Amino acid sequence: DRAETSLTKSTDRACSRVGIRDNNMTKWQWILLQFTRKLWFKASLIGSLGLAAALLASQADNFTQWQPPLDMNAEAVTSLLSIMASSMLAVTTFSLSVMTSAYGAATSNVTPRATRLLMEDGTTQGVLSVFVGSFIFSMVGMIVMQADAYDVQGRFVLFVVTVTVIAMVVTALLRWIDHLTRLGRVSETSNRVEQATENALQLRLKTPYLGGQPRHQAQDRPADAIIIRGDVTGYIQHIDMQALSECAEQCNTEIYLDVLPGNFVHEGAVLAWLDSKRDIDDPDAIAREISRAFSIEKERNFDQDPRFGLAVLSEIGVRALSPGVNDPGTAIDILTRNTRLLMRWSAGRKKVSEDDVQYPRLHVYPLQTSDLFDDAFRMIARDGAANLEVQLRLQKSLCVMTELGDDEFHDAARHQSVLAWQHAKHVMYLEDDLERLKSVCLADSDD
Repeated sequence: DRAETSLTKSTDRACSRVGIRDNNMTKWQWILLQFTRKLWFKASLIGSLGLAAALLASQADNFTQWQPPLDMNAEAVTSLLSIMASSMLAVTTFSLSVMTSAYGAATSNVTPRATRLLMEDGTTQGVLSVFVGSFIFSMVGMIVMQADAYDVQGRFVLFVVTVTVIAMVVTALLRWIDHLTRLGRVSETSNRVEQATENALQLRLKTPYLGGQPRHQAQDRPADAIIIRGDVTGYIQHIDMQALSECAEQCNTEIYLDVLPGNFVHEGAVLAWLDSKRDIDDPDAIAREISRAFSIEKERNFDQDPRFGLAVLSEIGVRALSPGVNDPGTAIDILTRNTRLLMRWSAGRKKVSEDDVQYPRLHVYPLQTSDLFDDAFRMIARDGAANLEVQLRLQKSLCVMTELGDDEFHDAARHQSVLAWQHAKHVMYLEDDLERLKSVCLADSDD
């Protein structure tokens, strides 16, 4: 019970970190979430607060007739605002150049797929938003001050707000200095990818079938089924399960999904199908409505796609093994991270109960454990085949995972062990290395 409670708390924390309560967000909620992750959104929000603070200070005498303890000189307040405006402009420009350099370093030394997480980093966005908001506040304050719109109360309120903003800027600068020491580093970027992958895994553990019914085997489509096809080429980023359920209820039918978030689809690819056209007056209209529930974009997304996170981690390990980088230690670190993630996947899997099914008319394929193992280990096993240290860590990790989980988990681990051994035995020339690797390998002698 305590283990289950701990897993539930871990899942809830993962959901809160990414702003997603579960995998059943509506399409508009998902679109709104993507907007809130943009730098311009937070900068505009805090900038608006700075603008409002500077303008409301000019109306201070309309709210109260109190006498301020200090009669602030207009020139003194204007001087403070001028210093802050020029400083924030320089700091913001410098910070943007540092961000650009960090993104370039991550693209060159880690993987381009990880730069999206750096761009959505909350600390970076928060600090830059404070800088931009402070600049807007000081500029508007100076403009209104030159218009002589502040009386005694207004100047005092503006002074108090200015001191508060300066304190915020100092705090943000301290956070920014500490953050710059890690931004764009291989280890820090790997941490971010691992955290995003763990969040996606925890969300999928909470709703293994996205809230629908398990669909374990392919079912033959009836001759009169309504087929839902994609109209663009790209990757499934989000599926609006609530909208699909409403369509199924409206048509009094079942919907069978042929795709999951992260799947690549092309124009005309089958996304889902309804089991019958009975009682449906306009099948084409229903098909168009259902197709709108699938958000298809040019790139994959970490939120509902844990396989993408594992694949990105593997890309980091593969790049570390390239001759230009030659860093097997990073590849070993990535193997450790992927092993840790898959062990959490194994520990958190559960049978779906009736309480877990929120949309009984929707039938969804499960996330295959073998696919997760492929994403986590196959690339490193291939590109690190000649490196004994990497192969030893890979085989030891897979050996540990055969002691966990169910038969499906065991079979996936053994399959990856056999593949890694087959890669290694064709490129390793020293018999001693092969014998040492064979001693920890799960493959049989005839493999």
